[in-house]
Amino acid sequence: MYSTLSLRKVILTQLLFAVCILNACAQTTTISQYLTTANKSSLLQAVPDAISWTDGPASGTVIKVDAGKIYQEIDGFGYTLTGGSASLINQLPDDKKNALLRDLFSGDGIGVSYLRISIGASDLSASLFTYNELPTGETDAAQKKFSLKQEQSDLIPVLKKIVAINPKIKILGSPWTAPTWMKDNKNFKGGSLLKQYFPAYARYFVRYVQAMQKEGITIDAITPQNEPLHPGNNPSMFMSATDQAAFIRLLGPALKKAGIKTKIIAYDHNADRPDYPLTVLRDPEANKWTDGSAFHLYAGKLSALSEVHDAFPNKNIYFTEQWVGGPGNFAEDLKWHVGTLLVGATRNWSRTVLEWNVAADANYGPHTDKGGCTSCLGAITINGEEVTRNVAWYVIGHASKFVQPGSKRIESDLATGLPNVAFKTPGGNTVLIVMNTTASDQKFSVQDRSRHFSTSVPAGAAATLTW
Repeated sequence: MYSTLSLRKVILTQLLFAVCILNACAQTTTISQYLTTANKSSLLQAVPDAISWTDGPASGTVIKVDAGKIYQEIDGFGYTLTGGSASLINQLPDDKKNALLRDLFSGDGIGVSYLRISIGASDLSASLFTYNELPTGETDAAQKKFSLKQEQSDLIPVLKKIVAINPKIKILGSPWTAPTWMKDNKNFKGGSLLKQYFPAYARYFVRYVQAMQKEGITIDAITPQNEPLHPGNNPSMFMSATDQAAFIRLLGPALKKAGIKTKIIAYDHNADRPDYPLTVLRDPEANKWTDGSAFHLYAGKLSALSEVHDAFPNKNIYFTEQWVGGPGNFAEDLKWHVGTLLVGATRNWSRTVLEWNVAADANYGPHTDKGGCTSCLGAITINGEEVTRNVAWYVIGHASKFVQPGSKRIESDLATGLPNVAFKTPGGNTVLIVMNTTASDQKFSVQDRSRHFSTSVPAGAAATLTW
């Protein structure tokens, strides 16, 4: 039996506990802040100064976070592991290679959770190839001569190490070209896929997914063509929106018949042409097999992603490529890629943000001749055994280290000069990424329900705050 005094204490304790639950025990929640500055004095490093909660509303510049308003789920953040990137990583001594891969893909490092790879050569491969090249005049509609032999030396060994570190990593495959015998110009560069070979090309994708699976590498999704409106890369291939819709009408059933659940994502090109993915998605049969649309931002505006989402809200949006042009400007690249891309793509419904190549050498190689990118700065530069981390490492790290797959974007107010985006992780943490795009230090408060905290971000710096 409780005494009257004891009973009052029990009731009071229960009430305080209820209030704590309603307010997420704000007073005891730890706030962490990680910072990358324009002058590189801090590179994704924890800020030692203590940040504490204050009850009540904030004043001044305020970013209000609202976990009650939920948007898209996040698949991950990462890069394209080009063939050239894989060869540079694979030539490192085992100890340095393993340490680098752990730093890239483990939770103790930046925790990259999504990769894009080329199906066959990309323009950042050392040579031109597909998985079924044949002598002039020969064809192989049944794909009996399909082979991943070209990838056995570097890409597949590196991918196997990555999967061992992060078994849940999602991988997107994108071709730069079909085998040349399927094309109207019989060339790696430009040309289009002949309609008579649409079924053969669908079988090519089936064989690819199956062959990678035999290597222990699951392909989560594919796009039918990288940059289908840009036939100037080497390799490359033009594919109109109507042709892509027609191809997907064949590819979807071919994957299903083979028991393959790999997703098909349309487009994979610039945000200036939302009409392309809309054309594909307006085709009833292609729509049936298409998971969503992928975008780059070498032209157009990120609002195009929302335009496509709003037209087809049941289809997903992905951001799959953006380069850093070498030699680069760390301060300006950090500001643009975090403030415009990392924040902008996710605020426009993207489930991924992928920077371009993981690695290049000091001369931006390897790349193909007459159409390969000659100034693409990797997230890392590998010069012999020396590894240098570049701006894209920190851009992606500000998200991938903290926003795990399965996180969901939540509402956050935009403040002048402080573009930002917020997420709720599967573990219940809140993550807020803020970019100070101004030329002066910015003080602001973050309001989360009935509590707030105050902090500051230096001029031109990126910050990730977690609680």
